[in-house]
Amino acid sequence: MADKKAVILLSGGLDSATTLAIARDEDFECYALTFRYGQRHKREIEAAKKIADSGATAEHRIIDIDLAQFGSSALTDSTIEVPKDRGDLDSHAQIPTTYVPARNTIFLSYALAWAEVLGAFDIFIGVNATDYSGYPDCRSVYFDAYRRLIDLGTRPETHIRLLTPFLHLGKADIVRRGLELGAPLHLSWSCYEREDQACGLCESCRLRLSAFRQAGVPDPIPYVAQRGGKGE
Repeated sequence: MADKKAVILLSGGLDSATTLAIARDEDFECYALTFRYGQRHKREIEAAKKIADSGATAEHRIIDIDLAQFGSSALTDSTIEVPKDRGDLDSHAQIPTTYVPARNTIFLSYALAWAEVLGAFDIFIGVNATDYSGYPDCRSVYFDAYRRLIDLGTRPETHIRLLTPFLHLGKADIVRRGLELGAPLHLSWSCYEREDQACGLCESCRLRLSAFRQAGVPDPIPYVAQRGGKGE
């Protein structure tokens, strides 16, 4: 296992918790990477700590980056309200206010740097284009381009892979996969708005609730209100 290392981007949410479970199931020595980037939903950082501690994670690092200095996102700027009850979660026509400019590019750059230092040849990121509502850095073409950047910007002998196991998978399928692997979904956190109980109304909560309902299992985290996304 020492020769099979992987860096896993671990936000503390449903997708990243299941991604970590996949890497563990594939016998990777897992190095989890979480970012405290000025996000308003800081509970996800505590969730990431608990998820990393729940299994055989070789190391978990939390990196501080202050993207709130730039703002321009409902997740990093307190003057922008987190959208609730959007009726167009499937629409990619407009980039939502929860998009954080360059976030995945920055996160992946840190993951790439750590992978090179560790001698790891795999980076896992649990993005999901099917259910992410319009984020430009969650598209296949973006990750194809980043793979090209990896090839150009690293030592020629590294051959680091960027793995996106959920890119075209439905959210309910991610829930099912997580349950199959015993991922600690009860420790994950998705809400953009609240720290004590999930609001149930922001787009992240609604996508999550809808996924659990479609999977036919209850969501194990507490909610103030429960309203699904698709098919509600």
